[in-house]
Amino acid sequence: MKNHLPLLVTVGFSVVGVVGDYLLKLASEQKNPLRSGWFYLGFVVYASTAFGWVYVMRHLKLATIGAVYSVSMILLLTGVGVAAFRQPLNAYEAAGLAMAIGSLILLMRFA
Repeated sequence: MKNHLPLLVTVGFSVVGVVGDYLLKLASEQKNPLRSGWFYLGFVVYASTAFGWVYVMRHLKLATIGAVYSVSMILLLTGVGVAAFRQPLNAYEAAGLAMAIGSLILLMRFA
């Protein structure tokens, strides 16, 4: 029970990371990506999580953090790709996402 808040914070950082990735994707579509407002905003969004990571790392193993963060980023980025950028999924990708969800459930249950 004591690890639920750090796990939820880790998933929350995935949401923040996806927002940062979305902003950087918008920047990449500009003529001068590194000079666009989208790039600077994405950079600030990423940097904003630094203090929270220190909290999470005090309570969870780095391997757990990495797995939870990675799987939740995959799920969230896939959702953004499908919803915002109209990128279709094939059956293999859908099966992989189902397995990722299963692994996230197991990690959160036993972490």
